[in-house]
Amino acid sequence: MSKSVAHIMAESLVAHGVDRVFCVPGESYIGFSNALLDVDGCELVVCRHEAGAGLMAVADSQLTGRPGCAIVSRGPGMANGMIALHTALHDCKPLVMFVGDVERKDMGRQALQEQNYSVWLADVTKKVMPVVMPEQISEIIARAFHYAESGTPGPVAVILPEDIFDELTDVPVDNPRPKPVMSPGTDMVREFADLLRKSEKPMLWVGGTMPEGPEMAAKLEKLAETWTLPVHPTMRRPHLFDFGHPNFGGYVGIRPPKEYAEETQKTDLLVAFGERLMDTTTQGYTFPAAPQPQVPFVHIWPDADEIGRVWRPDYAYACDPGAMVDALLAMDPPPANNARSEWVASLNSKALALLAPEWETQEDGVNFAAVCCEVDKLLAPDAAITSDAGNFGSFIHRYIHFKPTQTFLSSIIGAMGAGMPMGVAAALRNPDRQVVVFVGDGGILMTGNELATARLKGVNPIIVLADNSVYSTINMHHHVRYPGHVDEQATELRNPDFCMWAESFGAKAFRIETEAEVGPVMAEAFAVKGQPVLIHVRSSATQMSAYRNKSMYPPVAREAKRAAD
Repeated sequence: MSKSVAHIMAESLVAHGVDRVFCVPGESYIGFSNALLDVDGCELVVCRHEAGAGLMAVADSQLTGRPGCAIVSRGPGMANGMIALHTALHDCKPLVMFVGDVERKDMGRQALQEQNYSVWLADVTKKVMPVVMPEQISEIIARAFHYAESGTPGPVAVILPEDIFDELTDVPVDNPRPKPVMSPGTDMVREFADLLRKSEKPMLWVGGTMPEGPEMAAKLEKLAETWTLPVHPTMRRPHLFDFGHPNFGGYVGIRPPKEYAEETQKTDLLVAFGERLMDTTTQGYTFPAAPQPQVPFVHIWPDADEIGRVWRPDYAYACDPGAMVDALLAMDPPPANNARSEWVASLNSKALALLAPEWETQEDGVNFAAVCCEVDKLLAPDAAITSDAGNFGSFIHRYIHFKPTQTFLSSIIGAMGAGMPMGVAAALRNPDRQVVVFVGDGGILMTGNELATARLKGVNPIIVLADNSVYSTINMHHHVRYPGHVDEQATELRNPDFCMWAESFGAKAFRIETEAEVGPVMAEAFAVKGQPVLIHVRSSATQMSAYRNKSMYPPVAREAKRAAD
């Protein structure tokens, strides 16, 4: 029996395990949203901005291990959703973005909101796939999901003309393709094992394509213990290894303190284990140096095209990093080695020193370190933590002891506006899970309106807002590049009453203005049940990051400005 393209599309998504599609309603795909009413198993989550919808889909991909799914309308809708494609591409997250288009008869005429998506999206997707004929719909969806998951995972865009949804076809639903997994060969495993046995100061950086979850974390811990290896979770992947484990070698993030960075550079074998490597991870391509690393370098990645693209590895293993962990665990580990044990202990002690709950009280607001240390005490063992972009994030990674049973969600590209949507996605995926959203006063006014989506769906994230009335990351860079020549107008913010703002959505709001209030207010806020919570922290701009004491305003001037506000 013939069915509409829209119905076949909905059935194809269900066949691929899609139970949730994020969107902002658009006329260019209204045929799909209508058809979805008649198909069980797939929920349409209506958001308040396409950036929010797309970022929710990226987060949902990480939470489920399957491709996230969003649908946006043509032109402006896709422009708003572009940030999600950019994030998924750099973060190696499988994402299928459906894009409504103009009617086929109007293509090429500069019709309302028309764009050439094959050109426009070519640099932020793995593939752009237009659907031209009704008979293509299910096959192209199956291929889109296949491309999104294969090799280096990433985003795929499927373009759907508005007039195609109601056309009839008898094409059957195309079943999902099996996900290809590249297993390490026997000789490869033996060679890598031999390298690890001979090394006295190895380092394992684990990152973006390493499988997540307690099962893989347990395997990594066993590998670290039996092979005496330090494990370092990389940029925005802190939950891949327990910060409390004795083989935790430290978090590989942006701008580590000099003493710790110098210690790590004593390694004699650097292994990027499912870590792509970026400028942020490598301190601006200086360690390992690009293109020629200054230490023996092993790159393990599930896509041969990525290995060697920037760095020349000494050993290149194109395979699934989780499969390599399994293969090593089946090998005989090296005998006890005092030098190796001392190396692991040295890295661990320096990493733990950075995590110590120590900070300086500031005159112009709360040192955000005090807030993060308190959140660390209140986090559930299985909490989902999301972070927007901003210098406040450095406090999260310095003072929170992440666990593999937890999940950390953020935009790898440092895109502002990711925190709130990703927190909503985490709460939707598991409404009983504690979800804590960290966001700054800049990012919250970009996508904070997705709090309305949380209310619509009845989920209740806890939002911790760092408000220092300044774009502090940019202010910091301005100080570094042009010391003594900072114009406050370049980064200053004039903010609303955020507590009133949150309460207008139906959230419970709390305010912290002094360090003495941090403990009792946080405890009260985390105890709230049945509604979202906003904790508005008047944070210091002098202590603008976990490792820097600089501000465009001296503390006294800062106090005067806040009093005037």
